[in-house]
Amino acid sequence: MENTYKIDIVSPEQLVFSDEKIQEVVLPSYEGELGILHNHIPLISFLKPGIIKIFKSNEKINSFFVEDGIIEFNNNILTVLSSKITDLKNLKKENINQLIAETEKLLGEKELNDNDRYLANHKMNTLKLLLN
Repeated sequence: MENTYKIDIVSPEQLVFSDEKIQEVVLPSYEGELGILHNHIPLISFLKPGIIKIFKSNEKINSFFVEDGIIEFNNNILTVLSSKITDLKNLKKENINQLIAETEKLLGEKELNDNDRYLANHKMNTLKLLLN
């Protein structure tokens, strides 16, 4: 018996990624890093800025930078919905620097509430890690 499941990553414009033989996905949720394996309990959670890591046959096959989103896992199908998701293969240094500059500008706003400041700081930390 295979210990795999299906994943669909969807943005408003397109199906970003889909595979039916995934072993594990690690997601940046508000509760912390969340690992999803075959037969995980049903779950709905919100994503914070971070990296989604997808594993197949014990090898990481793909990674995505996500700024926000929601996930649902039920009946061995993981659905990730996000309006701001980018395949790391397509994320160039110039794009990362532009996102860092935009985030720094946002962090400079005095009216920024605590939740938005937390998310912006987390996004900044993730982006700086991607530069290394």
